[in-house]
Amino acid sequence: MGLTQWWQQLTGKRGAKAGGEQARGGAPARPRPATAAMPSGRPGRRPSTPDASLPVLGVDVSRGGWVGALLDASGHGTPMLLTGASVAEVVEKAGDVAVVAVDIPIGLPDDARREADVQTRAFLPGKSSSVFTTPVREAVYAESYGQANAVNREKVGSGVSQQAFELRRRIKEVDAWVRQDLSFLVAECHPEASFAQMAGAPVASKKRTAEGSAERREVLARHGIYVPTTAPTGVGTDDMLDACAAAWTAHRVKTGSARTFPDDPQTFSDGIPAAIHV
Repeated sequence: MGLTQWWQQLTGKRGAKAGGEQARGGAPARPRPATAAMPSGRPGRRPSTPDASLPVLGVDVSRGGWVGALLDASGHGTPMLLTGASVAEVVEKAGDVAVVAVDIPIGLPDDARREADVQTRAFLPGKSSSVFTTPVREAVYAESYGQANAVNREKVGSGVSQQAFELRRRIKEVDAWVRQDLSFLVAECHPEASFAQMAGAPVASKKRTAEGSAERREVLARHGIYVPTTAPTGVGTDDMLDACAAAWTAHRVKTGSARTFPDDPQTFSDGIPAAIHV
């Protein structure tokens, strides 16, 4: 399936609303919230080991779509910045890569919290609010914020944050994308956790401030990554810096030096390992 067909299939298919089923004994069952069509199939095939001679790519959501930072195979230098409407488009522009690190949840829980979120939040004292709790699968595919909240409360006892709900289109996009056969490894990352790993402690400054940008640039420079002076049109400086931090993590995945939260990824009904890499 080509990129255009895949994207049309992803964005064009919608599920029918649930009807009023009959419960045992004849009583009408409570209707389930309407949900969009979920992708089917297990995770796609990946290479057993990454190709050390290839560059790596870090990808982050931006205001207009996605921004990627393509980092040389050495893991050092100035990343090439790429933009696209979809994660697949950015990856296609990057060409052959060994690892793609994505700042979006990969592996959606069914009826529990992900240990990836819980442990990464504990890794970021003072910055734990930067890690949102991934909604359960049914909530991600709910048709409205109210329905998503109701489903999540039923499953795990808490609602869905506005940030998580606003990202649901991107979460669904990646949920479908990782079911394809891909020639590279895919790793979930969290840029604030990557910066904390680089700096030895969470970066206290807010990332959307001038101070926060300067501090994060300096942290990346200490690790041999020199961020371009300006972001591409339509991309925030914070998103560009996050993509560069994701690329740093992608290189660590390639070299086998990355750590994960949790140590052993969780796997839910989708069969997709869930862990945040730093």
